[in-house]
Amino acid sequence: MTESAQAVREFKMPDVGEGLTEAEILKWYVQPGDTVTDGQVVCEVETAKAAVELPIPFDGTVRELRFAEGTTVDVGQVIISVATGGGGAPAPEPEAAPAEAPAAEAESAEPKGRQPVLVGYGVSESSTKRRARRSANEAPAEQAPAPEAPAPAPAPAPAAPVANGTPVSGADRPLAKPPVRKLAKDLGVDLATVVPTGEGGVVTREDVHAAAAPQTPAEAAPAPAPQPQAAPAPQAAAPAPDARETRVPVKGVRKATAQAMVGSAFTAPHVTEFVTVDVTRTMKLVEKMKADKDLAGVRINPLLMVARALLVAIRRHPDVNAAWDEANQEIVRKHYVNLGIAAATPRGLIVPNIKDAQAKTLPELAAALGELVSTAREGRTSPADMQGGTVTITNVGVFGVDTGTPILNPGESAILAFGAVKWQPWVHKGKVKPRQVTTLALSFDHRLVDGELGSKVLADVAAVLEQPKRLLTWT
Repeated sequence: MTESAQAVREFKMPDVGEGLTEAEILKWYVQPGDTVTDGQVVCEVETAKAAVELPIPFDGTVRELRFAEGTTVDVGQVIISVATGGGGAPAPEPEAAPAEAPAAEAESAEPKGRQPVLVGYGVSESSTKRRARRSANEAPAEQAPAPEAPAPAPAPAPAAPVANGTPVSGADRPLAKPPVRKLAKDLGVDLATVVPTGEGGVVTREDVHAAAAPQTPAEAAPAPAPQPQAAPAPQAAAPAPDARETRVPVKGVRKATAQAMVGSAFTAPHVTEFVTVDVTRTMKLVEKMKADKDLAGVRINPLLMVARALLVAIRRHPDVNAAWDEANQEIVRKHYVNLGIAAATPRGLIVPNIKDAQAKTLPELAAALGELVSTAREGRTSPADMQGGTVTITNVGVFGVDTGTPILNPGESAILAFGAVKWQPWVHKGKVKPRQVTTLALSFDHRLVDGELGSKVLADVAAVLEQPKRLLTWT
């Protein structure tokens, strides 16, 4: 963001801090000539992980939209310019020329220290400078005597060092990016109690994890290595009716998924094991719970029972809940379970996760699962929701598929595929009877999960689904 002599500010495509290098502008909510205010959403963009709305960090009138909808823009490129009113600056203009120079330097220096973030600017040292300057502008009457002498100009300076609680609208809130705030909410952490370690007193993701648990926070799954992007090509014309081929640009979620799957498939040695299990008792339990008045409003379904069964298996075999740290040549064992659920969306495959799923009751897990699925379908899943997963479930059964060989989500050690539940002839108590049967498939990273461990985990999941009373008897 820069400011010209004509009081024009430019807003750049922000960096979400997750290794993303570009985003596609999906929709503009403003047009040239519209008035915007600090914090107003001006556009929606699609990153490689999610669709995100971008608020603008200052007031003014839209002067120019630099890119049309559907354009892919590199992080750091200017996407919109805004003519600002300049606050109380015009009043001292005639006779305070010497004092204006330092003011202009302060204005121009301030954007240089500020770094682009998900919803604007201000994670660096200048985040507090911007707040101090805004609070000064909010009281223009007190700055009127400035032309008397250069002395009043530095008067507001003492306010700048106030890093914790600059008195602007809502300024007592701790400094943190929106994804970090969402993470803190998910983990039940009060940001006001977190000791910030980021530049300028910003609370980081690591700070939140450190506050949530005594152990060292696990490293986030590495983002796919960014690849050079060619100049945005114009949108392809509609193919002719007799066209034999159609070319679709690879971008957004599809591009990220492709990079992640290739990286995972050719980095982690995958092993997949299968088991076919009679889940008739579990299906009967699901129907009974749906009819239970005490569970009214709770979304009960077979996927919920599979999730609970996997959490029980992980509790019995915690070593499967780990990650391989190639850089440090270490196995990172997680003492929490962020349970990922693979979700097919109009934009492609995403894997949001339920934070600390191991600590949730069945109704809490059901609510979190329902919220995760509905948010994904509506395209409102945030990048924070897709970070930090430890193990994943993919429900291929909803497509009528018996099973598959799922590829690991990068940074995780196991993924469970839940196949379709079908009536099949099955030997039950010595007789062939129609029973509800499904096939489970567990893929795991053979670098840290041996065949014995993977087999025990899969067998435990199957045993719980076959005899759901084990949810109570197994600890």
